[in-house]
Amino acid sequence: MDFEDELSKETDEIGSDELLSDDSLRLPEEANPLVRLHAVRAWLTRRQRETKIEMGEAALEQQDIQAVLEQGHMRRRAYQEYAERLQHYQHIFAQAQERLSTYEEAEALREETVNHVTVGERLLVEYYLEIENKIQDDVQEQGVLEAAKAHQTPRLQALLDIQQRIERVGASNEEE
Repeated sequence: MDFEDELSKETDEIGSDELLSDDSLRLPEEANPLVRLHAVRAWLTRRQRETKIEMGEAALEQQDIQAVLEQGHMRRRAYQEYAERLQHYQHIFAQAQERLSTYEEAEALREETVNHVTVGERLLVEYYLEIENKIQDDVQEQGVLEAAKAHQTPRLQALLDIQQRIERVGASNEEE
C-alpha cells in the first residue's frame, strides 16, 4: 500500500515538473515563492536532461563516423567530408558538455542559495544576483575586447538563459 502511494506521488511529481519546466510557463502574481523556486529547479533539471540527450546523440554520430573512417579505402574528398562531420559533432558535444556543466553549477548555486537565504520573495532575487555575478566574472575573464564574443560561449549563453528563466517565473504578469 505504501509502495502504491509512493508511486502515485512520483507520477504526480513528474507531471508537475513537466508543467513547471515549460518554457512558456506564466505563474500568477500570487504564486508562492516555493512554487517559483520549484519552477526554476524543474526547468534546470529539464535542461540538464535535454543536454545529456544532445551529448549522447553527438557521441553516437561521432562513433558512427569514426567507424566509417576506420574502414579506410575512401577517396580523399569523401574522407575529408567525414572528417569535417566528425569535427562538427565533436564541437556540438563540447558545447553541450559546457552547457551541462553550467547547468549543474547553477543547480548547486541554487541549492546553496536556498540553504543561506530564507525562503521568501528575496530568494530568487539573491539567486539571480549570484548568476549575474557569474556572468560578470566570466565576461571579465574574457577581457573587454572579447566581451562580445563571450556572450556567444555556451557557458554564458546558458547563464543568460537561466537568468531569463528566473525573470520569467519570478516576476508577476503585471510587471512584464
